[in-house]
Amino acid sequence: MDDRKHAVCTNGKQRNPMRAILIPVKEFCEAKKRLAPHFSPSDRAALAQAMCEDFFSRIAEVRSVDRIFVVSKEPRAISMAGKLGWETIVDPRQISESDSVDAASAYCAGRGVHALLRLPIDIPLVEPRDIEAVFQELRKAPAAVLVPSSDGTGTNALLRSAPGIFPSRFGINSFSRHLAEAQQCGAHAQVLRNPRIELDIDELDDLRKLAPLLRPESATARWLFERGIGSSTLLSEVPGNGAVPLDIRRIDPPSLGK
Repeated sequence: MDDRKHAVCTNGKQRNPMRAILIPVKEFCEAKKRLAPHFSPSDRAALAQAMCEDFFSRIAEVRSVDRIFVVSKEPRAISMAGKLGWETIVDPRQISESDSVDAASAYCAGRGVHALLRLPIDIPLVEPRDIEAVFQELRKAPAAVLVPSSDGTGTNALLRSAPGIFPSRFGINSFSRHLAEAQQCGAHAQVLRNPRIELDIDELDDLRKLAPLLRPESATARWLFERGIGSSTLLSEVPGNGAVPLDIRRIDPPSLGK
């Protein structure tokens, strides 16, 4: 198991409350259905696997968390997580992302996690420092930090302390729904804008925007190039460090009323 899993200092005193990352992974064959008009089921499954490989490699570089959990019924994702020493939660139902995340959050809380950050695998530009920035915004519990999608409607990162302080509302307009849940339970909610976390993959245009920004050695970049999205010229000119102009902004959440 990963050596970061314990939140105890060498002098025996309790360290900061235990922090963890939770990564829900849908079965690859069920992923990215909004791309169905453009790609075959096998192509979409290959894209999901490529993004999972790349995302796991970036998260493995994060050093400020104590534990990493993956909740999934996808055998390849579970295998990859196990090889990294992460803890896996097998969800045989996968009714919805909210259902999987809430069940896994309860599991994590039962194992001593105080602050749990849910992240999806389809944010291919994320860097370890972006994860650090989210945790740095967290206030004393009860609290939450939210990073919206680029259009402001989705929730691309959700950090909650405690992990189950309010239920997940992933899906259409999840950002406003999560804010409402946080306000209803009295949690301090902080909104963070981060362009690398905000760029997720749902539509063909998202892939086109992504192509010149990816690390050329990444599995996702290879998938795009093999299907003619982007060009070898574009990919070879990328600095290879996920070079997206970084403008992380802390903003006050809107008042949603009663």
